[in-house]
Amino acid sequence: MAVHLDQSEALYVIRRGGETNITSAAELKKLLLEALASGRELRVDLESATELEVTALQLLWAAEREARRSGLGFTLAGPVPEEISVAVGDAGFRNFPVPVDPK
Repeated sequence: MAVHLDQSEALYVIRRGGETNITSAAELKKLLLEALASGRELRVDLESATELEVTALQLLWAAEREARRSGLGFTLAGPVPEEISVAVGDAGFRNFPVPVDPK
C-alpha cells in the first residue's frame, strides 16, 4: 500500500499502510520533508501499517524532533498496530514516536 497524503490549511496527514522498508522509505521521507517545510501540524496515521523497518522509525523520530524544534505539532493519529509498537520497542525507541509499554 502506498503512502497517502491528506492536507488542509493547517494540517498534513500522512497515512501509511502495509510495509515500509528501506525501498519505500524514500517516499515517506519526501512527504515528511514536504510536511515540515509547509509549517503545518503533522499527523502520521499508522493504523493500516503492517511493518516499519528501522529506516522508517528513524525518519519518524527525526521528523518529530524537527517539528518540535520548529514549534510545529507532530502526532500519531489513530491506534498503532501492536506489531509496530513491538518493532519500535525492539529498535530501542521506548518513548518515541510511539509510546511503548516496557515489558
